[in-house]
Amino acid sequence: MADRRIQQQVEDNKNEKEEQEQDYGILLYYKYTTIPNLQNLSDFYHSNCSSLSLLGRVRLSSHGVNVTVGGKLKALKKHIEVLKSNSLFEGTDFKLAACHEPLNDQVAKECGFTSLSIRIVKELVSLSSQPLLKSPDISNAGKHLTAAEFHSLLQNAGKFQEKENFGSDKKLVLVDARNLYETRIGKFHTPNVETLDPEIRQYSDLPSWIDGNSERLRGNNILMYCTGGIRCEMASAYIRSKGAGFENVFQLFGGIQRYLEQFPDGGFFKGKNFVFDHRVSVGSLDTDTLGTCLLCSTSFDDYSTRNRCSHCRMLVLICDSCQEQESSYVCELCQKNGKLVASISTTEDDMSGDMLPPVTLEANPNMDQVRHSPAMSCGNDQHAAGTRTIRKLRILCLHGFRQNASSFKGRTASLAKKLKSIAELVFVDAPHELPFIYQHSLPDKNHDCESVRPEGSPPFNSCNRKFAWLVAADYNGKSDAEWKMAKVPFNTLQYQQQIEGFDESLEYLRNIFSQAGPFDGILGFSQGAAMAALVCAQQGKLKGEMDFRFVILCSGFAVNISEYSEGSINCPSLHIFGNNEGNDRQIESRASRHLVSLFERGCSVIIEHDLGHIIPTRSPYIDEMKDFLQQFLQFDS
Repeated sequence: MADRRIQQQVEDNKNEKEEQEQDYGILLYYKYTTIPNLQNLSDFYHSNCSSLSLLGRVRLSSHGVNVTVGGKLKALKKHIEVLKSNSLFEGTDFKLAACHEPLNDQVAKECGFTSLSIRIVKELVSLSSQPLLKSPDISNAGKHLTAAEFHSLLQNAGKFQEKENFGSDKKLVLVDARNLYETRIGKFHTPNVETLDPEIRQYSDLPSWIDGNSERLRGNNILMYCTGGIRCEMASAYIRSKGAGFENVFQLFGGIQRYLEQFPDGGFFKGKNFVFDHRVSVGSLDTDTLGTCLLCSTSFDDYSTRNRCSHCRMLVLICDSCQEQESSYVCELCQKNGKLVASISTTEDDMSGDMLPPVTLEANPNMDQVRHSPAMSCGNDQHAAGTRTIRKLRILCLHGFRQNASSFKGRTASLAKKLKSIAELVFVDAPHELPFIYQHSLPDKNHDCESVRPEGSPPFNSCNRKFAWLVAADYNGKSDAEWKMAKVPFNTLQYQQQIEGFDESLEYLRNIFSQAGPFDGILGFSQGAAMAALVCAQQGKLKGEMDFRFVILCSGFAVNISEYSEGSINCPSLHIFGNNEGNDRQIESRASRHLVSLFERGCSVIIEHDLGHIIPTRSPYIDEMKDFLQQFLQFDS
């Protein structure tokens, strides 16, 4: 009798444990629809999610919602029921999955599942890092296919049924709309279907890939997929916006998640589905491992250790054995561009440092200036002393010479991460597009893809477009996409000859402020800092057109500014540059000091470091930057 009771107790404990493991879940959903009152919807999410103890990310825009939250399954189901009673969410695909509670606090924190983050944004997903680029009309998105329809198309390998909108005489092309690190652990594979992997670092790089591969897509039936479906909405609309030859675009409704639910054995999907929550990845009944260790190529697909590339900070797969031997890694994209672990580049095109993935922040600030003590406390978007929210500062970021908005955004990601409670960074390409050039010999291995190659040959891999704020006198624009050999060796002092093109850049920035502003301040790096300084010098003439309250000049120098005397530029400024031993091989310390001297001494702050041609984000530098910015913070009214 006693043995039976003990056995029953063991069985009860086992059942209780299984119930507890299934008591937690993750809910993903998005809906493109017109939101009549964003503030009311934001208040609803704050109230509903808080009362149900849901944690995660809620993004709201005038175009719809994008939500990933976790909590008790009962609470998530209550959340869904409330939304279903609201006509705004009619037809929404609520993807609910049972899973274990977060076991790794660091992974949960990085994925945003240790707090509730609700933000009003301009775009639910940012297809471009250029804020002036008009987003495609989401109503023009590709046709939705159910998991069964998607599977059937792959199974028939282009032998389409007679169905409206399908071009039966066209070839089927499968496009993965995800980032490279996602595709490395799982992807669709069908032998008779051409599959295109863009191999992008971030979603905002996808339009450039589409532009560069238009001929591979034109005239075909384009089948797209992503994790849950939302990235395909915008990307398919972008492809269809190209007009004739790009009409037949289709997308997997509900993404890989719905497909694996329909085909638990994996179907045509091999490996694991990367997800942006504490689960990290979700597999099928097929236990084969698709991913491999970056260093030793053994089978490995676990991103839970969050290892990242030393240059661009993209996630990389490093097996347990290799982690014990190495601590710095270079992703395959950076390797293609000739970058090494041993020597992080300090050229204009590469700013390495303590960086994390890009953070996209949006807000709707006003320009009223209310100063607060630098010692004020900020956190979770609320001031510690009351219930009023702090309005984040909007800072326009100007990249350096031969860079672009996307690369600068990636390389300043740590800065965005560490300032995210008080500031949002907005990135734009400069107006002057530069030609692709290469050098005959190979003096240095730490160059970008536009650098040097042996035997005088240009790089084999394609490159993203590069831009400048100021150009040399012989600049004739970018005439074609062909590589040109440099007439003279690359010169680290080339910035001293780049003095033309200011008027065009200033007019371009006027349009930026008009269409994407307002901005509280401007941050410039290297040539971007020189451009920002010129704008500061003319701030009086630009009143009403380009209003801003401060400037941050990193590795800055003065150009075309000889008529200004010491202390004549009256604009609050923060100057960040390498000291005499700072190892900045691009911009000399004395050049940055000269720029400092032109600004009024009483409202200038200087941060010197010895870390090279970068924007430092470690202490004490980041703390000094926060102190400077906090004096410009204000409360939302």
